[in-house]
Amino acid sequence: MAHHLHKSEPAAEAEPSKVKVAASKGKEEKHHKHMEQLAQLGAVAAGAYALHEKHQAKKEPEQAKEHKVRGGVAAALAVGSAGLALHERHQRKSKAATETAGDH
Repeated sequence: MAHHLHKSEPAAEAEPSKVKVAASKGKEEKHHKHMEQLAQLGAVAAGAYALHEKHQAKKEPEQAKEHKVRGGVAAALAVGSAGLALHERHQRKSKAATETAGDH
């Protein structure tokens, strides 16, 4: 009959081994750290662009409205990126705290 109906092979373990769990926890922590760093970089870049647009608004009075809008959008992006960085930092720290609490 069909080969998938045979149960001669031992069943796989229900829980992964501790080595795999530790590796996946480290990988997840590394992911959160990487995302935090990218969000920080985005916040710095958006902040710098907002300052650039503010300068351009003063430099080019006939295009000031356009530069102010762009600067406002960039400032909002900087705040959002900073919020994401804080969120990722919190995720990383809370995962680390639960791991140490779970080990005892």
